[in-house]
Amino acid sequence: MNTIKLYFIIFCTLFILPYSKAMAYDEANYEIVSKNEIYEIRKYSDRLAVETITSGTDNNFRKLFNYISGRNETQEKIKMTTPVTQIEKNGNMSMQFYLPSKFSLENAPNPTREDVKIINIAGGYYAVLRYSGRASDGNFLKHKEILEIELQRNNISIISPPIRATYDSPFTLPMNRRNEAMFKVELN
Repeated sequence: MNTIKLYFIIFCTLFILPYSKAMAYDEANYEIVSKNEIYEIRKYSDRLAVETITSGTDNNFRKLFNYISGRNETQEKIKMTTPVTQIEKNGNMSMQFYLPSKFSLENAPNPTREDVKIINIAGGYYAVLRYSGRASDGNFLKHKEILEIELQRNNISIISPPIRATYDSPFTLPMNRRNEAMFKVELN
């Protein structure tokens, strides 16, 4: 029995785990404006997203995943993109999936759920601290605080609540995961 487990672990390590890392999704485009040893400043253009906001225990991820899986007015399946972002809005947690660049407000399929909306996220400058590990609240809060302290130290004005960005599936090993803590910032 132990030999079978060993062979299974070797197989997963050699064949499945590298594949999960290589399965890349379309990513929101940005330009790196500046970079230091802790964070980088990125310039994003406006981007379209599907968003849901909840104050209860509803599963935001499931609502958005259902939308891109064809539970929309045209029953169109939409490719998953990265990152998945979360931001607090008016005391509630918002989750967003970015839509592929082929979509606009005019041609994006309308959601069938009342609590799922198509939104435009205004472009601008974002300070980003990249980290690995689990996408837990504690890991995010630790890195958000590091970023916030560094931005204050560098006299960069934060103009948004913290944004949590995750890029990988839950099956990706924590050490291979890409997570980010972000703030929209004002550059002088």
